[in-house]
Amino acid sequence: MTTIEFTNPIFSDETKARAYLEAQRWPDGAVCPFCDSKEAVTDLNSKAHGAGWYHCNLCRKAFTVRVGSVMERSHIPLTKWALVFHLMAASKKGVSAKQVQRMLGFASYKSAWFMCHRVREAMKPSDDTGSAPIGGKGKVVESDETFIGGKKKNVHRGKPEPKKHAVHALVERGGEVRAQHVPNVTAKTLRETIKKHVAKGTTMNTDDALQYYHMSKEFAAHRAVNHSAGEYVSKDGKAHIQSAESFFAIMKRGVMGSFHCISEQHLQRYVDEFAFRWNTRSALGVEDTERASRAIKGAEGKRLTYR
Repeated sequence: MTTIEFTNPIFSDETKARAYLEAQRWPDGAVCPFCDSKEAVTDLNSKAHGAGWYHCNLCRKAFTVRVGSVMERSHIPLTKWALVFHLMAASKKGVSAKQVQRMLGFASYKSAWFMCHRVREAMKPSDDTGSAPIGGKGKVVESDETFIGGKKKNVHRGKPEPKKHAVHALVERGGEVRAQHVPNVTAKTLRETIKKHVAKGTTMNTDDALQYYHMSKEFAAHRAVNHSAGEYVSKDGKAHIQSAESFFAIMKRGVMGSFHCISEQHLQRYVDEFAFRWNTRSALGVEDTERASRAIKGAEGKRLTYR
């Protein structure tokens, strides 16, 4: 199944939702989140604990599929967790917490807001995937930056001009993106980010900003398009940064259409959400249900508290 079927019982039956989440997290059977033991785990199956509880005979601790994940200590039904994971994985431009509150019938906006942030935490790349360099010999990586924030012309009289927050993206053509909120777009800041995320044998494509002057010395080749002169694609069609601009276009549509305003404190979480969907897009052979499955698997070993 590649598309989400909202009539699926995992979105309405708590038992089937729990079985689905357990299958995603533990495809070969329950594993203790405290000591990683599998053989010593038994199903409690008792009236005192309720359904879905397991006991580890090695460390003598009880747990459910929620424990050791972003769902830990949450009282929200697993059916709603499964639905929100699928909604956020399938919504190309994101889904707001207010929309989640309306759709799932939450009495509190805070519950929906915190739930969405916990799903974004699950979408955050792990240390292995997030730090793996992109590009390489014969590959092209595009570098670009944008600013997220309100426009001066929309400010009401007497209100301060909204602060813009910089986001830098490195996009491999036909591949993945590495994006992050940066304090500024100076040559020093961008150079450190590029050095961390891009392999040495890569051909770099950028615009004509002076921050990228050093590119030709550190990579196989450096091609630049002269945006200052109105050039966006070179005559041979090789030099452009339209892949990076496409990533920013989707993100800005999400900011303007779904979220409207993002604080600097949480900006990186939203960047991670859009990067997750870009790195698991249909063009790379990943459809909605598989994308949701990867997000659920990414929830393991992560924890986000409200305060």
